[in-house]
Amino acid sequence: MRTVSAKPHEVVRDWYVIDAAGQPIGRLATRIALVLRGKHKPSFTPHVDTGDFVVVINAAQVELTGRKWATKMYHRYSGYFGGLKSMEAREVVKNDSERMFQQAVKGMLPKNRLGRQMISKLKIYPGAEHPHQAQAPQPFPKVYANPAKES
Repeated sequence: MRTVSAKPHEVVRDWYVIDAAGQPIGRLATRIALVLRGKHKPSFTPHVDTGDFVVVINAAQVELTGRKWATKMYHRYSGYFGGLKSMEAREVVKNDSERMFQQAVKGMLPKNRLGRQMISKLKIYPGAEHPHQAQAPQPFPKVYANPAKES
């Protein structure tokens, strides 16, 4: 047997849609990162972007466990002195729920050119509508981090 390494022009990308309403953001982000990276495919190659597109709908209705709505802080920095802005999770989900998801998934991807290419395949929408009907997205695949835990 020979090990087959995926080539960038041979990768077939699927489109998946997932409803985030009522689901914990961290658990969902790990599954999304796995699909964006392509680790759910038998043709996974670490140095090639073999992942699929993921469309997240109802991002504004995501759940956080425990007291994270009040204690989890999101920071952004303008680059100037005193330019650090901090917001609680409940404010972020009201103003910019896409940023909350983007940040959660981005932290689970590689920190290089390949990771930036992978995060561009993530499409996030706060409501139930999305403009990707032409791509015929399928329901999100059942992906597990540990297949032994399935049974």
